[in-house]
Amino acid sequence: MYLQKKDLLTWSNWEPSEIRSLLELAVQAKRQPQDFAQAMAQKTLVMLFQKTSTRTRVSFEVGCTEMGGHAIFLDWMTSNLGLTEIGWEAAYLASNSHLIMARVKNHKDLEEIARCSRVPVINGCDDRHHPCQALSDMLTIRLDRGSLEGARLCYVGVLNNVANSLLALAPVFGVHLTLVCPIRPDEEVDEMLLTRAREADCLEETLDLSRAIQTADYIYTDTWVNMELYKDPNAAKLKEDRVAKMLPFQINRELLKDVKAKIMHDMPIHSGFEITKEMVEDPRSIIFEQASNRLPAQKAIMLRLLGLH
Repeated sequence: MYLQKKDLLTWSNWEPSEIRSLLELAVQAKRQPQDFAQAMAQKTLVMLFQKTSTRTRVSFEVGCTEMGGHAIFLDWMTSNLGLTEIGWEAAYLASNSHLIMARVKNHKDLEEIARCSRVPVINGCDDRHHPCQALSDMLTIRLDRGSLEGARLCYVGVLNNVANSLLALAPVFGVHLTLVCPIRPDEEVDEMLLTRAREADCLEETLDLSRAIQTADYIYTDTWVNMELYKDPNAAKLKEDRVAKMLPFQINRELLKDVKAKIMHDMPIHSGFEITKEMVEDPRSIIFEQASNRLPAQKAIMLRLLGLH
């Protein structure tokens, strides 16, 4: 099976039909978890974490456990990954596991792990892409409204890894995506995905937030500063500059006073920055349902990459 192994580093090498099928598997995993209770029996997942995590670790570990498998957590800094060639460590880990999930700072490191691993590799988040998050976001909308086709999603924030992965999936599901992104870091923007979404006629780009949210079914925001930099004193100036530029784009009660759109956020939330606390807890918020859907989404990804469903 490993000669034909398939990875999930980005959505670019997945056919639209494969992605749609994967989403329906996630729906099944959400609604009928008992159907997969022993699907990963005697299977081991290795989880590599260079970036901090709550939802990614918990959802993958719980998902693996609920399906009868075993998950191993490896902290990048307390393993030998930082002491030698990443590919050599990946090759060893693959010899003792059936699946590797890596949450890393640089996409190039993820590509090296995948190149040297004979077992499937999953991107648990890097500087360029967050495919697992985007799948659970689409699952959330699918479960909320019954169909993704024609849904209007407005993403407000920095054009980052989450936005890139939403860009990849919007054309697949017929979702209209509006980007309200005053900050577009060159190192994070995926121009190919922007071009594809434009060509699919499912993308709008604007800085007129008030107008953009009027027709939205869902308003999605994200952190303005990468989590590993949020409390880094060396990134204080970056944080200060971003807050100053992004504060007019905060999701708050005044902005949404006449808007019925539901509120999404991939978490962790920096209350008082990209969104106020009252909006996180507002009746329109589906943030916690969105977070809980990481579990069935991760289950579907593992099942499909292992060829178990």
